[in-house]
Amino acid sequence: MQRVQVEIMGLSTSPSSGGAYALILKELHGHRRLPIIIGAFEAQAIALEMEHIKPPRPMTHDLLRSVIDAFGATVAEVTISELRDGTFYARISIDAVDGGEVDSRPSDAVALAVRYGVPIYVSEEVLEEAGYIPEEEEEDEPAAAAEHVATRERQLEQLQEQLQAAIQKEDYEEAARVRDVIRNIQAGD
Repeated sequence: MQRVQVEIMGLSTSPSSGGAYALILKELHGHRRLPIIIGAFEAQAIALEMEHIKPPRPMTHDLLRSVIDAFGATVAEVTISELRDGTFYARISIDAVDGGEVDSRPSDAVALAVRYGVPIYVSEEVLEEAGYIPEEEEEDEPAAAAEHVATRERQLEQLQEQLQAAIQKEDYEEAARVRDVIRNIQAGD
């Protein structure tokens, strides 16, 4: 299986998926992106680790890491290996005495990958089938790029207003969600 190394570009809410999040993976040496819809818990587990925030008690993925470590093993890498009937499948490669791979949901595999700081790969087949190249990387026209920037600025202004409203209402979960969306947009600069 040919694989392509990817990095986490960001997490964003997915309005069409009723509270789910989109994990956006970006080809390390290319332009393709791969969105994967994941649950809120898994998005939180990935985001907390990426932000180096340690909860007072271990989350499930922290517990799993502790168990893997306790048995003298480590995670070597993760691969999003298949897309079957609209569902992504992943494999976690374990370095241990017997080694091996473990079947996983992509969100759990990525949550462990960020905890171990190991590479994330996507099979070329999956990237070909579900990946995309963002439009702004395809356009060369300066006017289109300027319109994209203006739209982005309006979107950031609206998000800042939403953030302030959430803080005033003391809805900190919503404030954190909006803050993350703002960061993801700004990270795309």
